[in-house]
This record gives sequence, C-alpha cells and structure tokens, in this order.
Amino acid sequence: MDRLGYHPVSNQTVTHTGHPFGPEGYKTIAYELFLQLGEVPAAVFAPTGYAELLYGVWKGFVELRLLGVAGRTLRMFSCETAAGGPHARAVATGAPAAIVELGHSDAYGIAGPVGGHRGVVAVRDSGGEGLWQELSGTEGLAAYRKLRRDFDGPVVCVATSTGFKDAGVGERHYPIVRNPTLDDLLP
Repeated sequence: MDRLGYHPVSNQTVTHTGHPFGPEGYKTIAYELFLQLGEVPAAVFAPTGYAELLYGVWKGFVELRLLGVAGRTLRMFSCETAAGGPHARAVATGAPAAIVELGHSDAYGIAGPVGGHRGVVAVRDSGGEGLWQELSGTEGLAAYRKLRRDFDGPVVCVATSTGFKDAGVGERHYPIVRNPTLDDLLP
C-alpha cells in the first residue's frame, strides 16, 4: 500500500493491522466515564471486532491509575459475535492472538476472523473475559445480561453505531478476493 500512501486497517487481513490513533482516541471514553461516575467502574463491556475500542478504554483507565488520578483499574469484557470470536479463543487457549473460522453473523460490524493482540492484553490484564454474543452495537449489554455476575461498583456497557446497520443496510454481498493485489483494489 506504500504506492498509494495508505495503511490497511482491517480485521479481514491475515494479521491485525491497527494503528495507534484508534486506541488513543478511544481512551478518552475512559476519561469521560471517570468524570461522569466519579470513580472507576467495576467493569466495561465493549463490542469487539478489532478490539481498538476495548484496548483504548483499558489504556485510558490504566493511564489514569498510573497518573495517580484513579486508585484502581477495572475488568474489561470483550463482546464478540458468536460466529467467530478470535479474542475469546486467544484468551481461552493462552495465545497472544487468534484467527478463527468465521460463520455468518448479522453483527457484521464486529464479525471478523482475525483478533488483535491488544484486545487480548486488555482482557487478560484486567481479569475480564472474552464473550461470544450477537448484534454489534449492543454486544456489551447482551454480554452483561448473559454473564449475570455481581460487580463491586458500577458497570458500563458501551454501545456503538446505530440501528441502520440492522435495517437492511449491508445485505448486499460481494465476492471474497483471496490474496488481493493492489491492482484488484483499484478501479
């Protein structure tokens, strides 16, 4: 991609291709939650595809603790589609990341066969879990309800996106191009 000056950022690539800008932006969610709650929540449930959101929120709370603003961190829960769940697989097997066979899911916004090591770090280091649930934007709430666990403090379920994704948008399917070249992507 150097030819065009682009960086591929996708969970459809063979390995995680994230960049530092995503987590740096998402960590401001931790700051906002801390300011609104007046404390670090006991847990955050986040819809997880590439895990940039998950890792960014974790990073924000870790930095608040390191700066002496907060006295503790929290447990992070990776809420993935049941059609794959690469982070849940990595956590369960002790791997730094995982690639899984991906089945069909209506939660296509987070459905991906490739997980990122940063998401695994956030889940493992926080003592959280990777859960397999359904529908992209409400994964956090679905996972929290399924877990049915008490926490010592407030719990935050991050919701993302809008209902437009589930209103028929994205029903058109495109052929999968295996090992695409730059020429395959250009018009």
